Amino acid sequence: MLSVYVDLALGLVVSFLLLSLLVSGLNEAFVRVLAIRSKFLWAYLRDTMDGAGAAGSWLPARVRDVFTRLPFLHDPRPRYNALPAPAEAGDLPEPQGKADDSMINLLYERVREIDHAKRGRTSIADIPPGRFAVALMELAAGEDGDVERFLAKLKAMNSPLYGPLKGVWESAQRDLDRFRQGVETWFDGEMQRLSMLYRRYVKWVIAVLGLLVTLLFTMDGFEYAKTLLRDNAFRASVTAVSEAGPDAYSELKARCTGADPVHCVSETMSQPALVKMLGHALVSVSIPEQGDPGVEWNGGVWWDRLVTPSHWPGFLLTYVALLFGAPFWWDVLRRLTGIRSRR
Repeated sequence: MLSVYVDLALGLVVSFLLLSLLVSGLNEAFVRVLAIRSKFLWAYLRDTMDGAGAAGSWLPARVRDVFTRLPFLHDPRPRYNALPAPAEAGDLPEPQGKADDSMINLLYERVREIDHAKRGRTSIADIPPGRFAVALMELAAGEDGDVERFLAKLKAMNSPLYGPLKGVWESAQRDLDRFRQGVETWFDGEMQRLSMLYRRYVKWVIAVLGLLVTLLFTMDGFEYAKTLLRDNAFRASVTAVSEAGPDAYSELKARCTGADPVHCVSETMSQPALVKMLGHALVSVSIPEQGDPGVEWNGGVWWDRLVTPSHWPGFLLTYVALLFGAPFWWDVLRRLTGIRSRR
């Protein structure tokens, strides 16, 4: 009896793991195609260096903005430039300067050596804190190396960067080396804060993708568990027939009525419960005994399952399970099977 529950647990865990991996793969494809990581970074840098009043600079704070403005409507990244950074940093823009002379473009000018060959916008999604600190020191060097003058220009530009840098400069007691280290530490903390915002965004994306995958496959968690138990009982009946004779084939007879028992058993054994459940998806793939695999449209069956209230609790179970993510279900599978992870 214990093996039945172990099989049930393993079947559920493996199915949730596979669907979670699908959700994670879709999320990663979504992030890469739309360059979400890079947009998050440069949206933050535009707000931090040029302020919310500058053209095209904003950081999404509401869910609507995250799902509409950041991925699709606006691109806060600078234009890609394949040329190496000039020997000297450009002068800071005047308070009423053009958007092309903004702080964000001056920063990109100093860090574009780490950019990838990409058309259009930059693909930089991560700036090491040390590299950012050196870039700021180079901008300060453009003001004749006078940090006080550099800070004064930031204040005149009404740049939000002035406050943090002023605090770091005072804490460093006007020592350039300590100032650089302080800027590096401050930027590292800001990147951690930005990572928390990004993870919050990813949770929303995964929640939407998990719902779509659940409804696309109409994966009823309760029905799947019941199918696993029925398959286990069927296999037990087949084993009983082979060991105890024809008197113990009630389940086999019920499932294979009017069919060749050998073919029926072979066909049933080759279709595990997970394959049966995924066959209820909007589009399913069938692999016949002979010939090429075929793609089937299950629109009618899919819609009937979708609008049947008795399936909704199972859909909810599957959806909640997918929210835990693939790492969680992989860890559960390792604990159940005793698989040890290599480090």
